[in-house]
Amino acid sequence: MKHPNFNKENLLKKKGYKRIAGLDEAGRGPLAGPVVAAAVLVDLNCDSKELKFLKGINDSKKLSAKQRDKFYEILVNSENIKWGIGVVSEKIIDKVNILQATKLAMQKSIDDLNCKTIGGHLDYLILDGNFKIKTDIPQKSVIGGDQKVISISAASIIAKVTRDRIMCEYDKKYPQYGFSKHKGYGTKLHIKMLKECGACPIHRKTFYPVMTV
Repeated sequence: MKHPNFNKENLLKKKGYKRIAGLDEAGRGPLAGPVVAAAVLVDLNCDSKELKFLKGINDSKKLSAKQRDKFYEILVNSENIKWGIGVVSEKIIDKVNILQATKLAMQKSIDDLNCKTIGGHLDYLILDGNFKIKTDIPQKSVIGGDQKVISISAASIIAKVTRDRIMCEYDKKYPQYGFSKHKGYGTKLHIKMLKECGACPIHRKTFYPVMTV
C-alpha cells in the first residue's frame, strides 16, 4: 500500500518555492458543528532524520482515534512544522453553504499559519480536493491528496482532532445528542435524538434531515 510522501513538495521546492503548505478540512458532512481546516508547513530543509516521526502518517480517516491523537501531539509540538487552524461555524455554513464555508476555513487557516511563519509568508498551497480558494498564493488541488501528500495528511489530522475536541466540548453543553460519540455526523443515534429533542443551536439548519425536524 502506498503512503503519503514529499514528492509534490520536493518538486515545488526544485521550482524555487520555499514555504509550501498542505491544506485539508474536517467536518463537511456532519449535521452539526463547525467545519475546521488546517494548513501545515513542513520544513523541508531540515535533516531528513528529523522527519522520521512522519513515517506511518496517513489520511486521518485511515487512522484510529488513538493514532490521530498520537500524530496530532507530535505534529503540533514539532520544531520542524508550523500549522494554522481555521474554524467556520454552523451559522456561517447555513448562510453561505458548506463549500464556501470550507474555502473560508482554509483561508482562515492560511492567515493563522502566516502569522506563525518566520522569514516570509507562504508561497505555495497544495489543497486536498478538486476546488481552489480565493488567494493570491499559487495553489494546486490534488484529489485524494490526504492519502498522497504528507503535508495534506498532517493537515487532515490536525483539522480532524481539533474538530473532534470541539464537538466533545459541545457534548457537555448538549449531552442529549451524544456529540462525543458521533461528532455531529448523521448516525442512527444522532438522528434518533434529533427527532426526539429537535435541533439545538449548533445544528446546521440547511442540512437534511435537520431542516425537517
